[in-house]
Amino acid sequence: MARQRIHNSRAGHGAGNSGASWISYSDMMAALLLIFVLILSYSLYEYFTMMETKTAELDAAQAVVAQQQLQVEEKQAALDKQTAQLQSVQAALDEQSLQLQKAQAVISARQEELDAANATLATKEEELTLLQSELANKQLALDAATDVLAAQKEQLAAQTQRIDSMLGLRTQIVQDLSDTLAASGLKATVDRDTGDIVLESAVFFEFNSYTLSAEGKAMLDRFLPAYMSVLLSDQYRDYLGEIIIEGHTDTVGEYMTNLALSQNRAQTVVNYCLTTSSLTQEQRELLRTLIVPKGKSYNSPVYNADGTVNQDKSRRVEFKFSLKDTEMITELSRILQQIE
Repeated sequence: MARQRIHNSRAGHGAGNSGASWISYSDMMAALLLIFVLILSYSLYEYFTMMETKTAELDAAQAVVAQQQLQVEEKQAALDKQTAQLQSVQAALDEQSLQLQKAQAVISARQEELDAANATLATKEEELTLLQSELANKQLALDAATDVLAAQKEQLAAQTQRIDSMLGLRTQIVQDLSDTLAASGLKATVDRDTGDIVLESAVFFEFNSYTLSAEGKAMLDRFLPAYMSVLLSDQYRDYLGEIIIEGHTDTVGEYMTNLALSQNRAQTVVNYCLTTSSLTQEQRELLRTLIVPKGKSYNSPVYNADGTVNQDKSRRVEFKFSLKDTEMITELSRILQQIE
């Protein structure tokens, strides 16, 4: 139709070609513009259609995404919840693990203590075994010692009986001496505890002399048979240890001078005892093994009641005797008394 208008225009206006050319150009441009507009409109239509489609698709996709996002959020929430639960469980596990570690540490310490206790117990058991062995050995030794002790007790009982009789022996000898001397009409002082007999030196010796006087010899001839008849009798001779003749002086003069004088006087009496005919040969021979002279100087003076020295009585001769093992018997008797 446009082309018809152009053809008609060209036919009516044949005279002016330039004007017609411009009109044709304008028409062509108008047509092109129309075409462009149509193309643009179609393009816009297609664009908007496609946009609507894409928008719809995008909305649908967004809806899907939103749905998926919701599902993701729900899953994330569930995951967060599970994570929280897992963290709680993990915390509980960590706490239990810590408690377990502590318990294991305590168990390890207890095990070490138990091992140490077991080691100590083993050591104690070894010591106990050793002690039991030692105890058994000691028990055997004790049994043997008990047997020995029983035998010793029997022996001791017999010895005790013998000792008791020997301890009473001195008392018996002292009594026999007192009775014998009294029956012989001899005036002599007999110590009731020891049996010592004191004879005044004035009877035997002159002052400062150790030569035996006739009166002294006569007194010894009467005294010695009575004295020796008791001590050298079969009843007592086996128990005698010594017969001691002690010489004593007064306190006048030097100690050494008096010591020599007292020793000489004791020796003179001993010599007379071993040679006098008032004793039998058997008595003299037995007396020779027992008699001992001892000088005491003025170590044991005799005192008056006022505390002064009695010079006359201090000058004396003492006859003493000792029994065999007297000191041992006395000590043993003391021990026996303590045991009882």
